[in-house]
Amino acid sequence: MALTTIDAMCALVVIDLQKGIVSARTEAPVTAAVERSARLASEFRRHGLPVVLVNVTGRAPGRTDTVRSRDGARAGGEARAGGGARAGGGAGRPSDWAELVAELGVRPGDHLITKRRRSAFHDTGLDTLLRDLGVTQVVLTGISTSSGVESTARSASDHGYHVVLATDAMADPDAEAHRHSVERVFPKLGETATTAEVVTMLEATR
Repeated sequence: MALTTIDAMCALVVIDLQKGIVSARTEAPVTAAVERSARLASEFRRHGLPVVLVNVTGRAPGRTDTVRSRDGARAGGEARAGGGARAGGGAGRPSDWAELVAELGVRPGDHLITKRRRSAFHDTGLDTLLRDLGVTQVVLTGISTSSGVESTARSASDHGYHVVLATDAMADPDAEAHRHSVERVFPKLGETATTAEVVTMLEATR
């Protein structure tokens, strides 16, 4: 569904645009996602609307993360692939792995959320934050389209928020997964729009 309006209290939620993830991707869509997310962040700040910047530091321990003596190498590899549970991204990762990219230009009024699973709503306090701010709608951007962004979009919809997906401000290492999310999943969860369309609607509704 195309974008119809921007609510009076709408928040921008940017997913996982952090050094350790962005630096590992050199594709043009990733660069564009960072630039367009930064533009949206600037516009939301200019209009006095909340900007929520989300990073990920790894997964909370679970059954599939447990290292078993009979299969330690495989289990350990899975835990590392999930990011570990320590700030900075876990063992073997640079200390700045989880730091937000400079292009976002983090401001004192921004809201910072750290997640350990795919969805930014899972055990992070994001829903409480948004409700305390009176937010009724979220605009989502970031990486990866089919993982962190889609999981957060599903959670936002389940929590009753109006969801807008700025599809040209997100990227995925798998082009087909990106296309599937944008074309098949997102229309069921909310409204889709380009960055320019969101900016235009912000101007029109303020």
